[in-house]
Formats: sequence, structure tokens, C-alpha cells
Amino acid sequence: MRFPSFDHPVTGTAIPVGALRTKSSCGVGEFLDLIPFADFCAQSSIDLIQLLPINDTGTESSPYSALSAFALHPIYIRFQELPEAEGFSKEILAIKKKYEKLPRYNYRELRDTKLELLHKIFDANERTILASTDLSHWIGKNPWIIEYAVFMNLKRRNFDASWKSWDKHQTPSHSEILSRWNNEQKKKEHLFFAWVQMRLDEQLSKAVEYCSNKGIAVKGDIPIMMNEDSCDAWANPEFFRDDLRAGSPPDDSNPLGQNWGFPIYNWANLKQDGYSWWKQRLSHSAKYFHAYRIDHILGFFRIWAIPYGEHSGFLGWTSPHEPVTSGELASRGFSGDRLRWICQPHVPTNVIEQVNNHDYLGTHGILHTLMDRIGNEELWLFKKEIRHECDIWNSSIPEPVKQALAEQWRNRMILETGRDDTGKPLYCPVWTYKKTTAWNSLSNQERDSLEQLFAQKSRTNELRWKEQAVELLGTLTSSTEMLACAEDLGTIPESVPEVLDTFNILGLKVIRWERKWTEPGQPFKDICAYQVKSVATTSVHDSSTIRGWWEQENGGNDFTRDYGSILDGLPEVTQQAAKNSFSVELAKRVLEKLSETSSALFVVPLQDFLYLDQTFYAENPDDERINVPGSVSTFNWTYRLPVTCEELIKNKNLIASIRSVLSARRTQPKCL
Repeated sequence: MRFPSFDHPVTGTAIPVGALRTKSSCGVGEFLDLIPFADFCAQSSIDLIQLLPINDTGTESSPYSALSAFALHPIYIRFQELPEAEGFSKEILAIKKKYEKLPRYNYRELRDTKLELLHKIFDANERTILASTDLSHWIGKNPWIIEYAVFMNLKRRNFDASWKSWDKHQTPSHSEILSRWNNEQKKKEHLFFAWVQMRLDEQLSKAVEYCSNKGIAVKGDIPIMMNEDSCDAWANPEFFRDDLRAGSPPDDSNPLGQNWGFPIYNWANLKQDGYSWWKQRLSHSAKYFHAYRIDHILGFFRIWAIPYGEHSGFLGWTSPHEPVTSGELASRGFSGDRLRWICQPHVPTNVIEQVNNHDYLGTHGILHTLMDRIGNEELWLFKKEIRHECDIWNSSIPEPVKQALAEQWRNRMILETGRDDTGKPLYCPVWTYKKTTAWNSLSNQERDSLEQLFAQKSRTNELRWKEQAVELLGTLTSSTEMLACAEDLGTIPESVPEVLDTFNILGLKVIRWERKWTEPGQPFKDICAYQVKSVATTSVHDSSTIRGWWEQENGGNDFTRDYGSILDGLPEVTQQAAKNSFSVELAKRVLEKLSETSSALFVVPLQDFLYLDQTFYAENPDDERINVPGSVSTFNWTYRLPVTCEELIKNKNLIASIRSVLSARRTQPKCL
């Protein structure tokens, strides 16, 4: 869908579908809950609703771990709106009673409960559904359903296990998938998934149409990566690199980097196919969204690629990258033993002996299982059979020794990333190569020579990344009329701003992180000087809320130092307290100030808008978070509003406060 034309800068609110509550929802927000929520937004002068990804994620609660690039999540279905659900009112009411009043939702239990009832409804209407011309027509317009239905049925038969652990059907051809779909004995099982997806499509389309008619734009979220255990990776393995996983390099917050576990794309094969899979994905999303957030857009420039089998993201490299050749290293004196010194960890006996009760002979015995000794030296190299960090962790040696060897495994200066046409190794520097034993042993001349080489490769990399992004983003953004918005956080290639501007892709400005980090006191950047082609926001799903940041992360002190005028008129005592304690009055003043941003879109998570009403302050602001990165718990991704949409509509004071906060912004000239 085309992004609507507004006569003023756009203001939106961000909310996961699952977080919504209405009188009709069953334990979790549902697509049709967007209808009363749109009424609230329209009354509050909110122009846009921003959602998290809404694709089926199977047993995973993270919306960024999709089983399918196309299938919608069945947890968001509204039973009462199903034509086939007549006669199931008792079961529906039982689900509502059990789950609807919980502060957060139990993802796996609720998913299982909803799927169980969907199966019962389908079975009760089997004859009618199987003969439905509406369903057959819908299938004809949505050919992706064939792979998804066959995959999901096999997954159900394998008790939701990853397809990689199945005894059969791990690597089917497209003709084999089609043959299985056409198998009459499995027709009912496959059509169950098609029927559910058809009804989800109808309900989401109805909700989005209502939003559009209310003048509310809907912004979706398209994760760049696909789950390893996804229908797409199973049915189209040629589009993925199963030997490499995506992640991020080491930084201050994650000294070992991050390994997200998702296979990276095989862009060469996707290009040969005209990027049809990606174009279809975007075209499908355009049925529901006026705008979309491209998650981790930096991955279209370059992705951090990690060999399959590495636990962390430490030993990865940027893909694509300009490799360091064996010849380039040899010309600088690094061949034979010297090359081995910088590309393979050399483990001293005493380092392992220290974690093995200072048992010299015992340490030798352990090391011989995984390593080869270098002559008579007290120095060891990993055996050729030890190819990845997981080989260390899967061994039967003592845990402290595993830990020490894993640390030594990462102690290398350069990393082999492949082979050239003659079979010679290609390399790249490890992200933290200057902290390695090998680097610290080199002469100044050797260091200077290598740094010049690495800098040359880095400059070439920047050109390659720009070239790739121009091709990919140019092709993909032109395939739909949706407004493209980027998640471009982190360390970015030099060309990112230019490329985004070229294709009219809006960047992201998380206001608390838009600071002059190298200056004393790290002052905030001027919110009125943000580039117009951007989305400014107070918080994101991976951060604390604005109240949590203000009270728990020194945000109040930092913000009032640079924007002290928001405290004008408050008594001195109140001004001091306000720096550490958020309040309704502060919420009003802060949001008014931030709404002055020059960004074309200003998106405020609904939790941050709710701070305009004291009723909605949780005792602990952490309870209002959506996700805590780096943690694995049932808390993550299960946030629900403390109030129904119907009650929000009746809250005239809250609506008036939001309208007041946004009133000045709505008088500004349009910028999109």
C-alpha cells in the first residue's frame, strides 16, 4: 500500500499486536483489536500504528524468529469472527477466563491452546472447508502456502522439532513438496494450515482497511534474517548459507560479539533468481502495511558472518569482504611457521595447568586429546579435527579446561575465511586482532606493514558494501509503494547515510542515543537538526521505557542538563526530584519537547504515552518493557497493556493530554 499523504509531520505509536487488550481478545492481542485501537489513535491525533513482526514463529516467542516469511501468526486469530466457530462459545469463553486477565501472556501455553481449538473447529467443519471454493481461490492467489503447509504438517508430525533433526524429508526438492501437497491422504492435514492462514489474512486485512479509512497508517516490521528452522530455509536452501550464521562483532556491551543463529543469505543465488523471494516477501507485506521497518538494514551492506559451530560472534568477519591473500602475507614475511603463528592459537601448557589443579602430567594428558604439541616445547596447537568452538565444548574434558581452551581458541590475529581459485587460504584480521598474543609479539615494522594492508582492505570493503547495498536496496525498495524505514543502529559503514537518502529510506533516531559521544559530557544532538528523512523515537522494543531510562539509567540527569527548560516554572525542590523521578507533568513536558523533532516520523511506544496518566505507572518500570536483550525468559515479548482499548477510548483526560502534547507538531508543514 502507498503511504498516505499527511498535511503535517507524522506522529505514530508503537505497540506489538499481542500487547493489545479488548473485550473480545482471548489472552493475547489479536489482529481485530487494531480496530478499537485505531479509534483511540484517531481521537488522540496519532497518525500511525507501528507493529512488531507478525509472522508465525512456532514455539519461539520472539517475533524476530519467524518460521515463515509469509505466514501470519495463528496466535492473533479472533475465534468469534470465524464463520466456522459457531457452537464453540463455551470453549472460547473458557480461554478468555483463563488467560485474559493475566498481566503478561504465557506464549507457548496460549499458542498450544489456540491451535488445539482451531483443530477442533476445523474438524467440526471439515467437509465444508475442504469443498470451499473460497479456500481454493485463496490458495491459488497465495502459492507460498504449499511449502508452508507441507512444512508445518511435517513439523507437527515431528513434535515441533527442528527440520534438521527429522528422520526424513530434510532436503526435499520443490517437486517432492508439491507431490506431498497433492497427496489426497494428506489433503485434510495440509488444508488445515491453509484455512487458518486464509482466516488470518481476512481478519488482518479487515483491521488494516479500518485503520486506513480512519486515516491511520500501519507500519510493519520485516526482519532481515530468517530462522534456521524455517519453512523458507527448508524449502529454498539455495538462498541461504547454512555454513555461516549472522551476528554482530565484539563491542563494549558484548565482548564476545553476538551469534544470532540465523543463516546468512546466499546473495549470489538470490541475484540469479532476480531476487524473486525477497520481492515476493515485500509484495506480500504490502498487502497489510503502508510503511515498513527494515530490521538491521546494515545487513544489506554487509553482515557479520560466523562459521557454523562457533558459539559466540567473536571469530566472524564481514560478508562481503576483501580478503587478505596468502601472497600478500608472504610478501610481508608471514609464511610457514610465521603465518601459523598469527593464524592459529598457540596454547602454553601453564595456561591450562593453572585451571587444572596445577597438575602438569594430567594437563598433558588432557591436551593430547584435543591438541598436538609443538616438538618439545610447552606449546600446543589444536588438532585439525577441532574445527570450531563447539568441538571444544562437546569434548569430555573438565569444564574449567573447556573454558580456558575456548578462550585460547579465540586468541588468533587473523582468521581463514575461504580459499582462492588455486586452493590457497584467504584471510581477514580478527576484529580485536590488536589484543592478541601474536600481535603483541610483532615488531613495529611488522605491525605497520600489516596495518597498512588491513587499512587498504577496509577501504575496498567500504566500496563493496556500498555497491551491494545500492543493488539490493534499489531493487527491493522499488518493488512496492510502501514507505521504507531503516533500523540503522550500531557502527555503520560510511556509505549508509548516502544510500538511504538515495532511495528515500528513513533512518532511525533513538533520541536517548543520539549524542555527541566524543565530546565532554556526551551532550544530546539537537533534535531539531535531525535529517528530515528519519524516524525519531523515545524508546525501542529492546530498551527500557522512557520512564525506566529516566529513573534507572541516569536519563533524567542527562536530559535536564541539556534541556533544562522543560523544568521551567517548577519549584526548586520539584526540579531536583524530577531529575530522578518521572511523573505525569514530566511526561507532558518531555514529550512536548521531543515532538519538536525535525524527523518526518515521531514514533512513541504506547507505554511512553501512557505515562501521561498516573493510573498506568507500574510499580517497577522494568515490568513495562517488551524485551531484555541477552536474556532468555518467558517475560520477553509477552507484554500486554494494563487496560483495554475500549477503556482507553473512554479515557478523555489521556486523549486530551496526547492531543495537547502533539498539537504544535500538527501545525508544522508536511515533510513527506
